[in-house]
Amino acid sequence: MDNRPQWGTRLGFILAAVGSAVGLGNIWRFPAVAYDNGGGAFFIPYLFALLTAGIPILILEFTMGHKYKGSAPLTYARMNKKAEWIGWWQVAVSFVISTYYAVIIAWAMSYSVFALNLKWGDDPNGFLFGEYLKLAEAPGQVGGIVPGVFIPLILVWLITLGVLFKGVKKGIEVANKIFIPTLLVLFFIIVVRALTLDGAMDGLNAFFKPNWDSILDGKVWVAAYGQIFFSLSIAFAIMITYSSYLPKKTDITNNAFITGFGNSAFELLAGIGVFSILGFMAAQQNVAVSEVVTAGVGLAFVVFPQIINEFPAFNQFFGFLFFGSLVLAGLSSLISIVETFVAGVQDKFKVSRTKSVLIGGGLSALISILFATKGGLYFLDAADYFINNFGVALAGLVQVIVVTWFLKEVDSLKEHANSMSDIMLGAWWKICLGFVTPIVLGYMMFDNIRTNIAENYEGYPTSFLLYTGWSVAIGAILVGVIFSLVKWEKGKLAVPTDKEVSQ
Repeated sequence: MDNRPQWGTRLGFILAAVGSAVGLGNIWRFPAVAYDNGGGAFFIPYLFALLTAGIPILILEFTMGHKYKGSAPLTYARMNKKAEWIGWWQVAVSFVISTYYAVIIAWAMSYSVFALNLKWGDDPNGFLFGEYLKLAEAPGQVGGIVPGVFIPLILVWLITLGVLFKGVKKGIEVANKIFIPTLLVLFFIIVVRALTLDGAMDGLNAFFKPNWDSILDGKVWVAAYGQIFFSLSIAFAIMITYSSYLPKKTDITNNAFITGFGNSAFELLAGIGVFSILGFMAAQQNVAVSEVVTAGVGLAFVVFPQIINEFPAFNQFFGFLFFGSLVLAGLSSLISIVETFVAGVQDKFKVSRTKSVLIGGGLSALISILFATKGGLYFLDAADYFINNFGVALAGLVQVIVVTWFLKEVDSLKEHANSMSDIMLGAWWKICLGFVTPIVLGYMMFDNIRTNIAENYEGYPTSFLLYTGWSVAIGAILVGVIFSLVKWEKGKLAVPTDKEVSQ
């Protein structure tokens, strides 16, 4: 009888899945991507991408995890031993992401404290790169550990590993039942306040005003698929792992739709909040909204502190709410990312959950110290770009091609999902997985490779990108192959048929 842990409730699973999907990218990436790709018109390709790639792959991963009852490597191995390396590759990708993602949460944690007295002063840009990060002069320089990053980083890992030590039901489920509702309340307060600011309507007009000509631009459609792909935590091994903890009776398809639309609803909420605030900033500086739009680290840690400085009242309070929201969104995602390799190590090497958390989580925590150094931001930027574009996206492409074209598992997976779901899967699902998603992801990969061969990312030196970017992306594939060569214990690859027992 299989002693795999289980979620206590369906709500617990959905909150965990949404918590994984809702991360830092929803807040600082989606609004700018939508604005740059047609504003209100972007929602048409975005919705199309959600229905033809996002939700179909979510259903695929939920069904794989539920049917084969294992971490990503074990799920692929039970499906076909020759495919096991894909699971380890996805686990390796998650491992890399966890090492630097924790550091960004540590920054947000620091800034939630800084907000209490607006410590960044009148020059948030100079404060971030100078006083706080103490950024090295050139890429490749490590420098010493930055205490202001290292100390909150320790706290981030204590929380994350503490939750994982407690297990699936008592740890991950309980944490997400606290984090996600709290995140929604905090962000809703921010959005309500943002909508009352001078210039908020100008910001929303800039965000929602449709540029219908953009619909004819292929790059806009690729951007929509890219946003859906990177924001839903697909091809990270996360959703396969989480769904392996579902009970025997569960509505797989419905869960996927709830998770997909829940993630998109939060992205829309984030867009409304961010652009209301950017509209306020534009009004204060008497410039067009287009001149203050940015994304990523610059939006969160430079532009938002500038805006918080100009808030008419309760600056510190709203600064704390914003960065507190980033911390909660980040933690729920980091917990899910680390769980992928904790589950993988536990399944393959017959160790206890405690040992697996110590080995996998502990190693990730140690490596993350590199990103808490003076040169950490450069290493983080390169690793993030390459592992996302040549790790997550490529792994997703290989996943759908192998499962649909080579293993021809789609029909058996469809039958499994339909046997317990209210929404029946038909030709739509098979066409999306077999043709639409591979074509779009294939084009994205081709375009990424062409772009990166033509010019170095951010103009970084080639030698720096070779060992911080390309080697990391290629190394994840090699790790996948090497780990797949280790033999499983006898009988482990048999798919459990008994009713699972909760831990």
